[in-house]
Amino acid sequence: MKKNGLLLIGLLLVLCLFTLMGCGGEKDPADNRAGDVKAEDVVKNDAYTDLDRKILSALEPLPDKMDGVKIGVIFPTFSNPFYVASKEGYEDAAASMGIKVDVVAGATEDDVEGQLNVFKTMLGKDYDAIIVVPITGMNLISGVVEANKKGIPVICSGTTLDKDAAVEAGAEIAAHMTYNFEEQGYVGAKYISKKIKAIDGKNAKVAVIEGLAGAFQGEARRDGAIKAFEEAGMNVVSVQAGDWDRQKAFNIATNLIQSNPDLKGICCANDTMALGVVEALKVAGKKDQVYVTGIDFLDEARQSLKAGELDGSVAMAPYISGKGNLTLALKVLQKHDISKQSYYSPIALITQENVNEYDSWK
Repeated sequence: MKKNGLLLIGLLLVLCLFTLMGCGGEKDPADNRAGDVKAEDVVKNDAYTDLDRKILSALEPLPDKMDGVKIGVIFPTFSNPFYVASKEGYEDAAASMGIKVDVVAGATEDDVEGQLNVFKTMLGKDYDAIIVVPITGMNLISGVVEANKKGIPVICSGTTLDKDAAVEAGAEIAAHMTYNFEEQGYVGAKYISKKIKAIDGKNAKVAVIEGLAGAFQGEARRDGAIKAFEEAGMNVVSVQAGDWDRQKAFNIATNLIQSNPDLKGICCANDTMALGVVEALKVAGKKDQVYVTGIDFLDEARQSLKAGELDGSVAMAPYISGKGNLTLALKVLQKHDISKQSYYSPIALITQENVNEYDSWK
């Protein structure tokens, strides 16, 4: 990939904050740091090499290598290709860093009880730390309380616990690495608005399909999309939860286009739902009329963009995220002072015009 060839609406450097608790003394930097593996050892791609440098720079001083460390990772599901790519990244990074990692998940993205059961099962094993991606802000709180009692530090990745509920339950996370989810929704809706305004001007009808009701990232993406649409003078006629589900998004889009035959845009909180919307619009013969964006830049979304169907996808970097999270976990275990850490993670708007520049992105 040519760094100077990225034709972006924006290669946005989105500030990701570590919401951190439970800090200790900071170690002196050592020559055998766990983060010293080069980015090109993980993935051969200029963009990832640049991102790797940003992550490690923000995490300095880097932790020492810790042979024999065992870290568990719990995703919502493996039915979403985003988490499949992230799992691969965790495993490759762990091998390069000399630590052991087990990556597991619940059955589906709305199986809140199932994910909690997976978490509690993992607590019965000999993990030094556990990284979780909670489905909602509430579903893993009791598991975190149990982990606290066992002295197992919990790091949240992306999503985290509901602050008030966690305080009430006495659940404490050791660290949190997150993304600006609202910005992701904003970018997708802004692109739709720009395309609509180039043809129809203001006040066109648009809609937002969020993820699972109560899921922080879906709600933040929803809010960002609504903000962008309203700033552009669009008429948001519908905001509905698609539960991250392709068929549900298909049904929502089918009903939307029937009740709003002049609809011009739909911003979706992930690519899985966006692809369901595209299918519904194709069945209705309305795809050329309605702009659709998603988030995650899944491989199927890449193919849909190349086919001239999906209009845009906001890309993150699920593969490389494991490197930062594992490094952060080692810092927690070595009691580094991480209370004021932050790092930048790029997001990019991938469109039909620039999709070929992103063939190696994952």
